Amino acid sequence: MNGAFESTVERFGPPRHHTGRAILAGVDGSDTAMRAAAFAFGMARREGGRLIVAFVCRPSLGPAVAATVELDTAARLYEELREQIRAAAEELEVPVSFLKTFGDPYTALRDTADRSQVDTVVVGASQQAGHRFAGSVATKLIRTGHWPVLVVP
Repeated sequence: MNGAFESTVERFGPPRHHTGRAILAGVDGSDTAMRAAAFAFGMARREGGRLIVAFVCRPSLGPAVAATVELDTAARLYEELREQIRAAAEELEVPVSFLKTFGDPYTALRDTADRSQVDTVVVGASQQAGHRFAGSVATKLIRTGHWPVLVVP
C-alpha cells in the first residue's frame, strides 16, 4: 500500500474558473454525505462555481491488525468515491478538486475551507446519536462561523 497515508488532490471535469463561487463538500460514504455531495454538485453547476470534495480518513488508534483492516477499507471507499466524483464532474461539467486527507474531520474540513477560501460548506447530517452530546462535525463547523454551512439530512 504505497502512499496509503499520503494526502492527494485530483482534478476532474472542465478546467476550473477563478470567477465562480467555491463550494466545499465533505464525504465519508454515508447516505447523508452522498446527498450533501449531490446537493453541492447542483449548487456549483447552477452558480457556475467550482467544487472541492474532501474525503477525510481518521487514523486508527487501535491494534495494528485493526488499523490495517481500517486502512484497506478506507482505501476501497476512497477509490469508489473517486470514481463517482469523477463521473459526476464529467457528466455535470463541474470543475472538481477531490481531496484525500487524514485526521479529524472537523479540523480537516475547517482548514480546507479556510485555505481554499470557500464561499459555502456543505455536509451531511450526522447519523450518530452520541453527537447530540459531543457535537457533530456540522455543528462545530457552524460554530466556527467563517462561512455559511448547509447541513443536508
